[in-house]
Amino acid sequence: MMSSSGGLRRKQLLKAVVLGDSGVGKTALLHRYVNRTFSTHYKATIGADFMSKEVIVDDAQVTVQLWDTAGQERFQSLASAYYRGADCCLLVYDVNIKSTLERLTLWRDEFLRNRFSDANSAEARDFPFVIVGNKTDFDPAERQVAVADALDWMASVGIDAEDHFETSAKDDVGVTEAFMRMSVKAHRLSSHNDGDTFAPVKLDIEYKNKGCGC
Repeated sequence: MMSSSGGLRRKQLLKAVVLGDSGVGKTALLHRYVNRTFSTHYKATIGADFMSKEVIVDDAQVTVQLWDTAGQERFQSLASAYYRGADCCLLVYDVNIKSTLERLTLWRDEFLRNRFSDANSAEARDFPFVIVGNKTDFDPAERQVAVADALDWMASVGIDAEDHFETSAKDDVGVTEAFMRMSVKAHRLSSHNDGDTFAPVKLDIEYKNKGCGC
C-alpha cells in the first residue's frame, strides 16, 4: 500500500526468464546487470540458474528473480519447467550471428507453450517480451543483424519496436536500460494480475560445464 507520506508500497517478487541460443551472452548480461562485472570465461549454463536484483518500479520496491537458462537444445526440456509463472521474458540474440535472431521464433514459441495452458490464448498473445541484440562491441564488419532486421522480426510476432535494445555486456552499453524495461513490463503484468507471485525455487544445478557463455 502507498503510505500517506508517499512511501513505497510493499515489496513485490517478480520472475523474469532470459532465453536465447548458447553463446549469445545471456550469462554475461546478467552478471553485468546484477554484479556490475564482465568476464570472457563464464561456463555454459546447465538447466537454469537465477540471480536477484532489487529495483524501484512505479514507486514500488521490486525484487526481480532473473532466470538464466541453458541455450543448448539438450537442456530445453529441463529448462522449460522454469518458464512457468514468469512475468516477463527477455529474448537475446547475437548481432553478429543472423541465425540467433531467426531462432528467437523457436525460443518464443517454446516459452509460450510451457508458460500457458493455451499458447494461442489472448493472455499468451499479450505476454510481455523484451528483445536484446547483444555483442555490439564486436567489429562492425562482422555484424550480420541490422536493427531493421530485428524490428521486422518483432513486428511479425506482435512485439513493439520500443521493446528492442542493443547491448554490449563487455562495454556496459544498453544493459541497464534493457533490464529495467523488462522489470517495468513484469511489474505491470503482475499488478494487472492482482499481484500474483510465484514460489521461489532453490536450484541444485549451477554452472558446472565448461564453455563460454559470454
